[in-house]
Amino acid sequence: MNDRIEKSIELKAPVSRVWRALTDYREFGEWFRVKLGAPFEPGKLAKGRITHPGYEHVIWQATIKAIEPEHLFSFTWHPYAVDASVDYEAETPTLVEFRLESTPTGTLLRITETGFDKVPSGRRAEAFRMNEGGWAAQLENIRHHVA
Repeated sequence: MNDRIEKSIELKAPVSRVWRALTDYREFGEWFRVKLGAPFEPGKLAKGRITHPGYEHVIWQATIKAIEPEHLFSFTWHPYAVDASVDYEAETPTLVEFRLESTPTGTLLRITETGFDKVPSGRRAEAFRMNEGGWAAQLENIRHHVA
């Protein structure tokens, strides 16, 4: 099994617009479908309730790692942590990186999630499968959001 997910999309929007969609917590929440209560800050925990139908019971949380304006936004989280009866805190989180690159027609957005080899073996395959499909859907969400 692969230890990383890599996705990319060319967006017909300037880097500044895509950057705002990624790093403004309200805009991120709109396309990512999570209700967040505070701005993103490196080293801080971002937390909110998922708004995607069927997952409203899930609390989304991620530790913001890097905010390098108009270039890199990253966080760590516990992938596919949707079972409220499980304590995921003992697990090593995966790293999600959003990288932006200007193109002649807009912005190339690359999303990479690494560290699946550290996810407990009993849930690794499902977490990878769900996030693989989840990132494909999120690329479409952000595409519509910045259009």
